[in-house]
Amino acid sequence: QVQLVESGGGLVQAGGSLRLSCAASGRILSFNAMGWYRQAPGKQRELVATIISGGSVNYADFVKGRFTISRDNAKNTVYLQMNSLEAEDTAVYYCNARRVTMSYWGQGTQVTVSS
Repeated sequence: QVQLVESGGGLVQAGGSLRLSCAASGRILSFNAMGWYRQAPGKQRELVATIISGGSVNYADFVKGRFTISRDNAKNTVYLQMNSLEAEDTAVYYCNARRVTMSYWGQGTQVTVSS
């Protein structure tokens, strides 16, 4: 059973920074891709950023230049560095891991940006 545990969320003022972490119970290189999604109240869950096993990364347009996804293979952890946060970034952020046809989710971590 794959477990993903997110941490690092919290309350921050607009313009501030947070770093989210997602610790996986298995080797992250065993996943085809890992990523971060977010869901704001009343909205659908949306993709924020992904990193595939080969290392390529992809970002949603609304976070390009502000957020950075990275990973530490030795720690089996994926990170999301979030800078220049805006009130619109307020959401629950979820870690996701995909392996072939299987998709795994963490429990989510709340990020609240005050304007």
